[in-house]
Amino acid sequence: MSSIMTSKKVSHYILLISVHGLIRGRDLELGRDADTGGQTKYVVDLARALACQPSVGRVDLATRLVDDPEVGADYREALEPLDKNAQIVRIPAGPEGYIKKEELWDYLDIFADNLLEWLRQQTRMPDVIHSHYADAGYVGVRLSLLTGIPLVHTGHSLGRDKLGRLLAMGLPNDLIEQRYHISKRISAEEDVLANAELVVTSTRNEIAEQYELYDYYQPERMVVIPPGTDLEQFHPPENKVKIAFGKSLEPFLNNPKKPMILALSRPDERKNIVSLVHAYGESPELQKLANLVIVAGNRDDIREMDEGAQAVLTEILLLVDYYDLYGHIAIPKHHKQEDVPDIYRLAAESKGVFVNPALTEPFGLTLLEAAACGLPLVATENGGPVDIIGACHNGILVDPLDSSAIANALLEILSSPKKWEKFSEKGLKNVRKRYSWNTHAQKYLEMIQPLLEHHPEFPKVARVRGDLSYRDRAVFSDIDQSLLGSAEGLKAFAAYLAENRKKVFFGVATGRRLDSAMTILKRNGLPVPDVLITSLGTEIVYSPQMTPDSAWARHIDYHWNSKAIRRIIGELPGLTLQPKSEQSRFKISYHYDAEQAPTVEEIQTLLRQEEQAVNVYISFGQFFDIVPVRASKGLALRYFAQQWNLPLERILVAGGSGADEDMMQGNTLAVVVANRHREELSGLREPERIYFAAQPFALGIIEAIEHYDF
Repeated sequence: MSSIMTSKKVSHYILLISVHGLIRGRDLELGRDADTGGQTKYVVDLARALACQPSVGRVDLATRLVDDPEVGADYREALEPLDKNAQIVRIPAGPEGYIKKEELWDYLDIFADNLLEWLRQQTRMPDVIHSHYADAGYVGVRLSLLTGIPLVHTGHSLGRDKLGRLLAMGLPNDLIEQRYHISKRISAEEDVLANAELVVTSTRNEIAEQYELYDYYQPERMVVIPPGTDLEQFHPPENKVKIAFGKSLEPFLNNPKKPMILALSRPDERKNIVSLVHAYGESPELQKLANLVIVAGNRDDIREMDEGAQAVLTEILLLVDYYDLYGHIAIPKHHKQEDVPDIYRLAAESKGVFVNPALTEPFGLTLLEAAACGLPLVATENGGPVDIIGACHNGILVDPLDSSAIANALLEILSSPKKWEKFSEKGLKNVRKRYSWNTHAQKYLEMIQPLLEHHPEFPKVARVRGDLSYRDRAVFSDIDQSLLGSAEGLKAFAAYLAENRKKVFFGVATGRRLDSAMTILKRNGLPVPDVLITSLGTEIVYSPQMTPDSAWARHIDYHWNSKAIRRIIGELPGLTLQPKSEQSRFKISYHYDAEQAPTVEEIQTLLRQEEQAVNVYISFGQFFDIVPVRASKGLALRYFAQQWNLPLERILVAGGSGADEDMMQGNTLAVVVANRHREELSGLREPERIYFAAQPFALGIIEAIEHYDF
């Protein structure tokens, strides 16, 4: 349980989610790897800044718990205070060890389930969920759809933009997919844009050029709130204060007192440091005027670094040798996070320049930090620096692919003391005026105020119904191609239910309507289920009175416009409405002819472009269904579990087609029974919680019951 209690005078409780990287409240290991960069610093600073606002009583920053001897012990602490009203909450998900963000996708449903369980234990639920990056966006969407809590999102960088740049670099599609899981990322981003009430960006460029690439592009839901800078930490050099970091540069440089051209970033190809070295190496005038200092993360042995960092640093060292820059360039191996303000001040004291030559820069927090220390800027014309230099008038924008333009901009500032002073003073003045964390937090709260005023929330009290209240586990199965198909299996499964009737809930989760489901179950001699999730999760009904859950119906009736959906789909070839007997209030069902119809992805794109936030399913290769965005078998199952206070780990779910996927991900125990459609679930990977049975249909369920010792 959290030790943070909310004051009676304030009511705002904000949950921030940032899943990947190494996040802690002190000594952030920025530059350790591609996942521990500006985003980790941003979310920690944001949490602290929001917690200082009078109207905010509590801020939780949720991230993944990492228990790994290769990283610090801090990352395995479940709770870490950041401020009197803010804390880091670490949630276990997947392997105990530290893994790259690209490997996290298979464990995000578990993260979402575990985080929701933790939230349920708190004294109250958050007023707003704010996700950061696509992986947290995936989690945020799940939580928002289940609870009705408004979702705010910040992308930090975007998959479609990255895909375009990787393709432009000549990387083949299959390699991009293998390395970056880019299709999962883009799909998650589309879902976030369909469900977020507000998207926070750092620059206008993000909205106009990056989010515009998405199907669910709604600029009216997007706001620009530039990040803040800690002005107590980042400030100009003070007289007579000797900066210790200068000692670490002296062994590299013939004349350490010359002005410093400073670059500070991860050794990542996108940061384009190599072009800066080319610019410096090709300009004898620049070498005469200034030293080049590259602070690119920390390293002990380049050969042990990841492939991307290794390639960048190796190329830099080769260029140093090619241009014979020895004595003119410093590339220190180590620095601490607390050294960073001093590094900027050292460059400012030398009358140097900060340069960011990135191919594209989503925002450019380092530009603000450098400017707050008094450094003029030379920066890429792609992305956030356009806004920063446009607002602060403290530097020059350049084409990052034009090394002569980079060199000329640096020469223009370094050779003119008057221009240097002008840029330095304007940067100091305008960063303080426009980019403080207090300003950021105030604008942020102003923008989310409409979301804080009211939102629906499910009751936390469990249903208790007499003789069912002591049941402590549940078995749920789809009907067609999962439960039915083997007379021997049905007989064994019915015997299991009879033997465990006092301990086990029996539930079905099906695409069929209630009347159809009841008819086929009775025809096959199965007992009436305790709960029926029908019409693909749009209806929840409890036996024996067949009582519909009206709260669930109200919850999923959210942005649902069946007339508009029928109009959009009606003109497409290969899609024919199923009979009225298969339609329901919250489910539109079609027969699907794969030879004539567009792909499911193309139909989903069309619906997104028409601003219809829905879930779509293809089952058995021939049935195409559309339901509200808050409805699915998995979401309905979790709602049931919440109502009965039943841990997901005590629910065994059986499925056999793609429509069952979200029911089987996360903390439930799952079995994919053998049938001719199980390849639709072949992408599921979580060996401890997803079991692929050798036996077909209900026999596969019995096999899983034995496998899990259920």
